[in-house]
Amino acid sequence: MLTRLTIQDVVLVDRLDLDIRSGLSVLTGETGAGKSIILDSLGLATGARADVGLIRAGAPQAAVTAEFEIAGTSSLYEFLEDKGLALEAGEPLLLRRVISRDGRSKAFVNDQSVSVSVLKALGDSLLEVHGQHETVGLLDPKTHGAMLDNYGGCTPYLSEVQAAFKALKALKDEYRDLHRKAQADASEIEALTLRLQELERLNPQADEEAQMASERALLGASERALEDITEARTAVGGDRLSQQLAKAFRALDHARTRAAQAGAGEDHEVLKRLSAAAEALDRTLISADEALALMDAAADALDVEPGKLDRVEERLFALRGMARKLNVLVEDLPKERVRMAHHLNQIEDAESHLKKLAAKIKDAESVFHRAIEVLRAQRMQAAETLSHAVMAELTPLKLDKARFRVAMTALEVERYGPTGGDVIAFEVKTNPGADWGGMAAIASGGELARFALALKAALATKGGVDAKGPVMIFDEVDQGVGGAVADAVGLRLKKLAQSSQVIVVTHSPQVAARGDQHLKVSKADAGEGVRSSVVELSKDETLEELARMLSGAEITEAARAAAHALVRG
Repeated sequence: MLTRLTIQDVVLVDRLDLDIRSGLSVLTGETGAGKSIILDSLGLATGARADVGLIRAGAPQAAVTAEFEIAGTSSLYEFLEDKGLALEAGEPLLLRRVISRDGRSKAFVNDQSVSVSVLKALGDSLLEVHGQHETVGLLDPKTHGAMLDNYGGCTPYLSEVQAAFKALKALKDEYRDLHRKAQADASEIEALTLRLQELERLNPQADEEAQMASERALLGASERALEDITEARTAVGGDRLSQQLAKAFRALDHARTRAAQAGAGEDHEVLKRLSAAAEALDRTLISADEALALMDAAADALDVEPGKLDRVEERLFALRGMARKLNVLVEDLPKERVRMAHHLNQIEDAESHLKKLAAKIKDAESVFHRAIEVLRAQRMQAAETLSHAVMAELTPLKLDKARFRVAMTALEVERYGPTGGDVIAFEVKTNPGADWGGMAAIASGGELARFALALKAALATKGGVDAKGPVMIFDEVDQGVGGAVADAVGLRLKKLAQSSQVIVVTHSPQVAARGDQHLKVSKADAGEGVRSSVVELSKDETLEELARMLSGAEITEAARAAAHALVRG
């Protein structure tokens, strides 16, 4: 609810601090006293277009602050938090607007600078203005569906529609994505199949690259070792060395025989030396044979299969070439093989999956359409009830020739959505034989506010008006009516004020008499020019103001008696 309005240098107001109470607050005053200044100031604080013409003559700028008390369950807390304007429960919400002579405008929420759009969004949630020149909330067709659902208790059925729509949309999205993917994949099947076949032939194994690299290093070392052994064997001479040593041994043996024939005895120095030489040759022959045998054994131990190194290197080249071709690591080739096979299976299974999804979509559409039909039936009942309730309010408001209806237009099936399958609009016609149309387009200025009042009163009978809802402002809703009709307007405003804060600008004493708070707007010459002021009237002052409204400039005793009667009534 609006609790306080502070106005500084706006038109005829230099400074005004106005406390607003709950219930029905009425603003009265002579024509031109400045009642519109109050509404213009409130509009400025809640995001209306800034006009430098509102700045008081001689002042550099104008400023307005509106203070609101927000219900603890209000969705505004989430909005404020989302905008970085977190508000603690129970803390007042301050909306402030400043306009300068140069046309610049500044907006603040609890003293934090914000854009005017944020201020306007808050204002739209906090206020409903019904008057001759502007209408908010009730007269916006976008809100009519939600109002009807709230009035007729259709919200649970709407929730069923929303849940069915969400489920259907999820299935359709899945079908669309799978269909697109299947179409894109279909063009890759041939290439994917060929690559998979290559991988199948290659048959890469886990950690194979590391194993192949290690084996290649070992085989390379082994081949070089064999080359070294062969070089050593060649250097020793192989069998030729044994043959030469054996030949030398036989020659020494012949030399000993000839020495003995020449008469040398066994102790002769020549025979001793020849025998030692022969023994040395014999040992050398044995050592050479042992060395060659050890070399052969070493070569056999290396066990290098001919051509194996070439085969290992070819395998490594093939693995690394395939990895480059597929743009993966060699170690990931086995996983890529599995992935490709799975992908191909998915492509092959896509058609089957699409058929299953199509069947699910058909079932989900049936559920969705049934939910819409149930919601439509409930709405039709609510529409009839609301139409009768509004019609009952029109006659006392001097709109007895007018008609009201809730128009429901069925959409094409393709346009069904989360809010159902119907366009809902509140329509009126002001005279028999006239065409039906929206309230804002058909009704005149005075009629418009009364239609809004009738609708609000009807909605309130079924809890359609949220007790924590926006502040409702009615600007001269009683224009052109008086007597019993004005009294009926006052009664309905009073009724609305039981569940929401209502502020009404009125020239009708019948309406003013129903106020819980009476604010009088007046203007007077302040020496530096005319100034407007607002004061809250006491009970006695209210009676005097009502008498003035009844009789005019000269207040008579009869007018005072009539004022007493209005208050008692």
